[in-house]
Amino acid sequence: MTVRTRTRRILSELAAALRYPLTSVRRVTVTAIVAGLTYLLLILSTFPEMSMQMLGAGMHWFDDTVVLLTENVLATNGIFGIALIVSYAILTGVAVTNTVAQVQVGGVSSLSDLTGVLPGLIASGCASCGAGLLGFLGFAGALAAMPFHGDLLRVGGLVLLLFFLVRAGDPRECRLDI
Repeated sequence: MTVRTRTRRILSELAAALRYPLTSVRRVTVTAIVAGLTYLLLILSTFPEMSMQMLGAGMHWFDDTVVLLTENVLATNGIFGIALIVSYAILTGVAVTNTVAQVQVGGVSSLSDLTGVLPGLIASGCASCGAGLLGFLGFAGALAAMPFHGDLLRVGGLVLLLFFLVRAGDPRECRLDI
């Protein structure tokens, strides 16, 4: 298989995976909800202590907290940082929608493709430092040494999500690699 053929195949599988959530209103809704929740989780994990204090004072602070932390991410990481977070949230929504479809079509045994997406979900989600859930797990001190405000880790998470989507393709199709 030539490089050109392989590249064309990868782009075709990625396009099929990205197109699948757009095939029905229900899938678009699920993808949007998951992407929105992912964005909120990423933004609130920027400063977990502040988020917990603000939300502990009452849920009427929720919108102020999200706006304040979004402005903080924009001020510290710029448009590129916000774009990475939004891209990560959207790709997570697409990956979750495709995973649900894979389970419906192929059963639980088809979840082996999740090995490509789980490290990205855990490691690269955080909006502020790229630490993601690792910060919630107590590794925030070790994450201070990361270069580029964690953008490289976020880009790595996006690459893992894209790898998962390319590998899965359209979840309605059974693919045999010959």
